[in-house]
Amino acid sequence: MDYLSAYLWPILGAMAAGSAIGFEREFRGRAAGFRTHILVCIASCLLMLAAARQTEWSYVVLPGANVVSDPTRMAHGILTGIGFLCGGVIFREGFSIHGLTSAASLWMTSAIGVLFGVELYALAVTGVVATLTVLALFRIFEQRIARQVGVDMTIRYGRADAMHEDEIREMLDEYGFKLKRVGWSVNKEQQTHHLKVVGKAPLRTEELAARLNKTRTIAEFVIAPRDD
Repeated sequence: MDYLSAYLWPILGAMAAGSAIGFEREFRGRAAGFRTHILVCIASCLLMLAAARQTEWSYVVLPGANVVSDPTRMAHGILTGIGFLCGGVIFREGFSIHGLTSAASLWMTSAIGVLFGVELYALAVTGVVATLTVLALFRIFEQRIARQVGVDMTIRYGRADAMHEDEIREMLDEYGFKLKRVGWSVNKEQQTHHLKVVGKAPLRTEELAARLNKTRTIAEFVIAPRDD
């Protein structure tokens, strides 16, 4: 069997695919970036290459036994196992869940590696193009349309200085934000509001921050737009 066609081209294809998707994630500053996507794609490809060529493994078959290989079982195992890796880039902060897009890109990269491993090159390349279209081009389209952007806010006050919820709602409305959910935490020295807010892009976060900075009863605040 020709080494180039059997092993090298699938591995190089998987490396190139992982590089293309990983570069986009690295450029966006995501937790799962360039090297992670390359390794995921190559690992998936290697495992499928091994599963598709079980007849080359060194083992003794019992006399009269009929060995039937099923590479799809390896594919199921790979895509199940990659879920644990994807779980490592998903985290919760306040009311929000972050990292879902990065987890989805890892899962997609693994699927593309599987396709290279079984030498379905056309389908694998199509998957790479579709993935990059969603991650890069659709982002441009998303930024051009009027849309609501989620914002996580944390406001800390002195023990007896917390703003009433209606005051917060009125202040946010003034700068084009809508309050969706409020959480509280209290200790002996401070009270804290954990807010889930939405606003239409472009957000007026700088004006809101200036307003909060001038409010003497506020000891500390954080405004964190979500971009997953």
